Amino acid sequence: METTEAAMAMEEAKKKTCRKKGGLRTMPFIFANEVAEKLAVVGFSTNMLTYLTQQLHMPLAKAATTLTNFGGTSAATPLIGAFLADACIGRFWTIAAASVVYQVGMALLTVSAALPQFRPPPCKPGGAVSCQEAAPWQLAVLYVSLLLNAVGAGGYRPCIVAFGADQFDESQAAERARSWGFFNWYYFCNGASMLVAVTAVVYVQDNVGWGWGLGVPAFCMGVSVAAFVAGYPMYRRLEPAGSPFTRLAQVVVAAVRKRRIPADDVHPGRLYENDELDAPISMYGKLLHTEQLSFLDRAAVVIDGDMITTTDASSGKPSPAPGPNPWHLSTVHRVEELKSVIRMGPIWAAGILVITASSTQHTFSLQQASTMDRRLAPGLSSFEIPAGSMTVFTLLAMLVTLFIYDRALVPLARRSTGLDRGISYLHRMGIGFAVSVIATLVAGFVERHRREAAAAAGTTDAGTAPLSAYWLVPQYALHGIAEAFTSVGHLEFMYDQAPESMRSTATALFWLSISLGSYVSTMLVDAVHHWSAGPDGSNWLPDNINRGRLDYFYWVVTLLQFLNLVYYLICAKRFTFKPVQLHKKEDEEDSKSLVELQEKV
Repeated sequence: METTEAAMAMEEAKKKTCRKKGGLRTMPFIFANEVAEKLAVVGFSTNMLTYLTQQLHMPLAKAATTLTNFGGTSAATPLIGAFLADACIGRFWTIAAASVVYQVGMALLTVSAALPQFRPPPCKPGGAVSCQEAAPWQLAVLYVSLLLNAVGAGGYRPCIVAFGADQFDESQAAERARSWGFFNWYYFCNGASMLVAVTAVVYVQDNVGWGWGLGVPAFCMGVSVAAFVAGYPMYRRLEPAGSPFTRLAQVVVAAVRKRRIPADDVHPGRLYENDELDAPISMYGKLLHTEQLSFLDRAAVVIDGDMITTTDASSGKPSPAPGPNPWHLSTVHRVEELKSVIRMGPIWAAGILVITASSTQHTFSLQQASTMDRRLAPGLSSFEIPAGSMTVFTLLAMLVTLFIYDRALVPLARRSTGLDRGISYLHRMGIGFAVSVIATLVAGFVERHRREAAAAAGTTDAGTAPLSAYWLVPQYALHGIAEAFTSVGHLEFMYDQAPESMRSTATALFWLSISLGSYVSTMLVDAVHHWSAGPDGSNWLPDNINRGRLDYFYWVVTLLQFLNLVYYLICAKRFTFKPVQLHKKEDEEDSKSLVELQEKV
């Protein structure tokens, strides 16, 4: 008994020690890690197609497939990394291990780019036929490095945002208010590092060499690891609480087992609660019962056989053991965990189509820019803005919006709403959805004007339309503004509404929505190709967009986004926030140190 009390006291002391750590002082280490990692990733991926085709002499289709497979693998591995963080080793060690794996992958790729033995010989004069493709062993080195990068991304992406937010104690109002500012500034640092990557790092790759061009991201990845580990003594490191997927499955199994229980017997007074059992997964507070999805409440109804029993050695009679069989009986908190995940689904799904719309910047907007006058200014005919660099306007708009939102809009909105974050994340996402609709609508009108200008100048078949590429700035900027509202709001929503024991998993689902948005974009393009094909071979989206109807495609996306906005508004209006009863924070400091308690045990 004494040992049990000492163990409980030691656990409480651990919580107190944990509360003293974290806070704003950890942000430089986490943000330095994020900036360095994003420089590495974006600097590596932005120009990778050029590396594969020009340095390894891959055919374009094979190179594109390689990068698509890499992107798909990178999108799937965060679910694995989130599971390890939430169930096994915690977020800190998942991030640290994933960063090291990432570093090895980047180093291997850099070595293969710097040493000529890892690349085929340069092409001989005489065309593409004289180019020798990389040997199988050279491609094997490439594939191993890409796989290591995908594994590293899987451990890093779902954990870094949740780990940063973990540094603020949700049981304190002041700390909770700071956590919402963290999401804004996290995304700001994210965008700023991407801006540097698509300009400076890509310039080094194109003009200095691929050894240096990939070496810089590899060096940045090393800085990322060092910066993150350096803050180890100051971090709040929450312990993993077991597999969240197992707990969700247990609720489903228990509810199905008790499906024949009459509905009248399922009411809050009969539902099982066990604060001691739920303590590891409810550090800040327990979830309260909600009326939605009432079928799942059956999992918390106590019936015969729910408790694990043991046999008394002296009497031979069964006696109850301390705790239920988790596959037969779940607590209200665990049932509400599953309800929270299910309720998040419709809102999460609404974010997919916004990614579908923004992905057109990297494809069709890029094609638009390549057929327009990209001179920096009329008098500077010797310098043209690269078509791929037009995304700079998206990043700049996003950064400016984030800064104005945090410094001006939040304080202004706070006066009328009373919310620490200014407006709720559901309102923030809704604004982003609406701006995204306007962005694709504007893109359609700009494309019509561009095509008409090309036709008037007789450049339908070839050549540059006499129209400045600055006409594309509004659609790029609007997409950046939409991302500042939608993506940050989506992250806030996933983190806040997910059960606290599943926050890495929730962040992984955010990345999964980005992946699915890209895949939906591919499916939509294929569908439009098939649907708009004419008997003469004409199409809305031909290789020569001057002969297509890209404006129609933009307006199809606009219509889909408008319908998605209506769907989102309905879901947001009906959404039930998870009800949390926060634990009371003790004012007195425990006089016993953690070391003394450990010695007592």
